[in-house]
Amino acid sequence: MGHGFGGFTRVRYDEPPPGASLSRSALLRIARYFRPYRQEAAWITLCILAASVLGLVPPLLVRDVIDRAIPNGDVRTLVRLVALMIAVPAVAGLIGVLQNWLAVRVGQAVMFDIRNEMYGKLLSQSLRFYTNTKSGEILSRLQSDVGGIQGVVTGTLVAVVTNVLVVVTTLIVIFGINWPLSLLAIGILPVFILPTRRVGQIRKKISKETQEKVAELTAFVQETLSVSGHLMVRLFGMQKAEARRFHEKSDEVRRLNLRQNLVGRWFFFFLMLFASVGPALIWGYGGWLAIQGALTVGTIVALVAYLGRLYGPASSLVNVHVDLMTAASLFERIFDYLDLPQEIAERPGAVALAEPRGHLRFDAVDFAYDPGVNVLSGVTFEARPGELVALVGPSGGGKSTITYLAARLYDPAGGAVTIDGVDVRDVTLDSLAATVGSVTQETFLFHATVAENLRYAKPEASDEELEAAARQAQIHDVIARLPQGYATVVGERGYKLSGGEKQRIAIARIILENPRILILDEATSSLDAHSEALVQEALATLLAGRTSLVIAHRLSTILAADRILVLERGRIVESGTHAELLARGGLYSRLYEQQFRHGRERTGAVGD
Repeated sequence: MGHGFGGFTRVRYDEPPPGASLSRSALLRIARYFRPYRQEAAWITLCILAASVLGLVPPLLVRDVIDRAIPNGDVRTLVRLVALMIAVPAVAGLIGVLQNWLAVRVGQAVMFDIRNEMYGKLLSQSLRFYTNTKSGEILSRLQSDVGGIQGVVTGTLVAVVTNVLVVVTTLIVIFGINWPLSLLAIGILPVFILPTRRVGQIRKKISKETQEKVAELTAFVQETLSVSGHLMVRLFGMQKAEARRFHEKSDEVRRLNLRQNLVGRWFFFFLMLFASVGPALIWGYGGWLAIQGALTVGTIVALVAYLGRLYGPASSLVNVHVDLMTAASLFERIFDYLDLPQEIAERPGAVALAEPRGHLRFDAVDFAYDPGVNVLSGVTFEARPGELVALVGPSGGGKSTITYLAARLYDPAGGAVTIDGVDVRDVTLDSLAATVGSVTQETFLFHATVAENLRYAKPEASDEELEAAARQAQIHDVIARLPQGYATVVGERGYKLSGGEKQRIAIARIILENPRILILDEATSSLDAHSEALVQEALATLLAGRTSLVIAHRLSTILAADRILVLERGRIVESGTHAELLARGGLYSRLYEQQFRHGRERTGAVGD
């Protein structure tokens, strides 16, 4: 399993089952998003119909000019016909503007609905999804793919309806004028249809591959141009290497876009060639009829003009399958994410922890990130209200996994995690989040002000509450010295602040949240002595009176713990107080000798 920097292999969290591109169920699902806007769709259709009918008028006006006004020397009729030649396209153009506005409005509305649904779906995913999926790929689905819906609405769907109405109305008129000539003109239309399906399949395949490559490019850019990624590139002197990788990935997208646009061009060339045959036949046979006196010149000119209205939309309709297949691949990628299974879901009838006491219990818990490879096996322990339970052990023993399960970032494969006797899977997600608070080893701050970062825990908090929490966390004085105080923007991921300052802001944020159960991954070993002392003082305030589950990096935390759990290979191998575990001479005693005692002798810090 991996995702990463520098071209490491990415493993997909979930490969959605492939579905038929244009199956009935897929079409019904797409239609569901347009159903709330059926009134706008009806107006769009009326606009298209009105514009199509008005488009039939100019050739008739030309016919009357040639057959009536000019031969009869009727200037008044000529002026009237010419005025109509100007007025009719003008009205059709205004209707087109209205139609386009309505189409854009519907497209934006559908994009809004789908983007909101997808964002909500992504928020409900478990931590597993985000550890296995590049953030750039997620952004590509949420922005680029959903953004393509506008083109489907204003381009594909409107074009299909427009072309159908134009072809139908044009056929009605030309058959009304002269049906033998009309049959002759449209006789070559079946030639257009033959190779369409194959062209559509090729373009759909290339379109899907292009979207995937664009997602990869977006993920690459997001990784290398983030603050952390940029630091990595600069520190290792990889600017030229990453620029070369960007060039290669961008070139793949360029070549695929070229292929997508060139597919079927020879086919379309022959379509246009055949389209010129129809007017030639009309002029040839129609001219002979005119010589015989059976047809007027104006009628021939009108019929040839109508063929221009017929062949263009007809050739587009021949390609409608191509366009729909391309649109289908776009919706496939969107539905891939909308159909992601929700691993951590709120059960029907879930209860809220109204006044939690904070009694946390693990009962024979098993867990595996990958099937068949247990990270935890039969873990059983409890943390009573107000107790501090420390987790120690070799790296990879399962300490962080226990904290993830307590906060229900994952669900156990076996056994149960309970709070006050209630399985966390039966607790509402909101009340669980309010009950269990975490200060993680890697402090995350939004690119926002200090106040906004603090209010993330309590949006309604007053300025006085922010200051009180900051004082308890030993960070108020630092904030007060910032250029705009609490209104200072901390920068991407808080890079304008030191590690100790970010940690104390995170502690102040948790103080505002005031959870009954606190999960703490102490990360003070890399701080300077002054910052470490301030963070420890803030932690002492934070831990007071709460049920605490702490991954111990500090000897002081271990000594203060009511109980120490020693984990090895996913099992609790020892449990007790510091003194009890030392007296047993087991794994804890050896860890103490190897890490804790040496850490105390140097700086007081201990490793995990």
